[in-house]
Amino acid sequence: MATKHSVLVVDDELSMRELLEIVLQGSGYQVTAAGSVDQALALLKETEYDLVLTDLHMSDDRQAGLRLLAWLAENTPGTPSIMITAHGTVETAVEAMRLGAADYIEKPFKTNDEIRLRAKRAIAERNLRRENEALRTEQARRGRMDSMVGKSPAFQDVLAMVRRVAGLPSTVAIHGESGVGKELVARALHSLSSRTDKPFVAINCGGIPETLLESELFGYKKGAFTGAVEDKEGLFVVANGGTILLDEIGEMPMSLQVKLLRVLDNSTITPVGGTTAVHVDVRILSATNRDLDAMVEGGGFRKDLYYRLSVIPINVPPLRNRHDDIPLLAHHLIRKHADNMGCSPKELSPEAELALLRYPWPGNVRELGNVIERALALSSDESIGVTDLPPAIRDYAPESIHIEDNLPQTGIDLEALVAKIEVDYIRQALERARYSQLKAASLLGMTPRSLRYRLQKYGLNAD
Repeated sequence: MATKHSVLVVDDELSMRELLEIVLQGSGYQVTAAGSVDQALALLKETEYDLVLTDLHMSDDRQAGLRLLAWLAENTPGTPSIMITAHGTVETAVEAMRLGAADYIEKPFKTNDEIRLRAKRAIAERNLRRENEALRTEQARRGRMDSMVGKSPAFQDVLAMVRRVAGLPSTVAIHGESGVGKELVARALHSLSSRTDKPFVAINCGGIPETLLESELFGYKKGAFTGAVEDKEGLFVVANGGTILLDEIGEMPMSLQVKLLRVLDNSTITPVGGTTAVHVDVRILSATNRDLDAMVEGGGFRKDLYYRLSVIPINVPPLRNRHDDIPLLAHHLIRKHADNMGCSPKELSPEAELALLRYPWPGNVRELGNVIERALALSSDESIGVTDLPPAIRDYAPESIHIEDNLPQTGIDLEALVAKIEVDYIRQALERARYSQLKAASLLGMTPRSLRYRLQKYGLNAD
């Protein structure tokens, strides 16, 4: 059974309250009545209503209804309201709408159906706004997560951790090699949190000189140094209410580490050249490809700051440990770069895909993105082939078997040549089938039993 919509009726005339109760209850609404603004406020502080209908003039208070609308606008802005009055003016109607009223009705009503229609419309519009807001929020969150592509167990662990801790206020330290996607993880943490509609600010601590990094983070006051001709807000103030990512935190100078610790301790920053601390509400995320444990032991990073930043650590695995994700990422990046280039996506040839699978990817996902962009730009065929890949990756492509037009005078070892062909294609099929023998056998046009026989014959490992 559907839940009844709740309506609060506020009017100092008993007869009007009773009329509205009868009309609205007859239409399936759950109605509560109040005879004054004070009574209405007491109810609103305890209960959330789907709609508020209020009179404008109550007793000697000619602005009672507007005062109630102002309270609703400040405290429950999502609650729709309808102003009802026998003393309407254009100015009153405009003021009611400015304060968030969904509608404005003058007494006496033309028909009771007018009340029913206005109430139904106000609640329907409220529901539509909520649905649109929820959809926008979900699309924003999904967009952030959709950019994190991968089904490997190692990467699924990362995604599970992101979902688990995104809503917490705790600091998160994101570890991983260069190019693994640490900033994507940070953006996902932000977009899945309650701060999603507030700023996300990222700064590379290793890419800015020490003298400039402090003023970038904390801002400065006019005259603090040569060239400071006016006050400037720092990134902590820009990110207020949201999230800040301190990328390459291991490169932050010791002198700034002390000041960052102060921010973590009391949520205040002091601009360069300033004397007054400024309160900020910022969730701090950090990222690094350096071994902070070793830096702490060597005196290159403050131990107290390390512990404050690493309340929740997330380790993003390198691409070479995410073997199953390489084809998924490659096809995702093909679509992404094709959209940017204004061209149609292309498929990867089996040989090119196998080369990508075999390559160790020292530059991780960033390197894969560059390779895919280059291949898509250079490819003149319907698919991306081995020749479209950089030379270093071509070396990992399967060796092609050259068949001579005529049998060489010296003869050939046919059994060895056939074995070489079989082994190469069995390996390709297994890798493409993610080592499922059933799928690999289907790709090779043989039965699983025949495949198992050849695996044993050639000493191949199908795990």
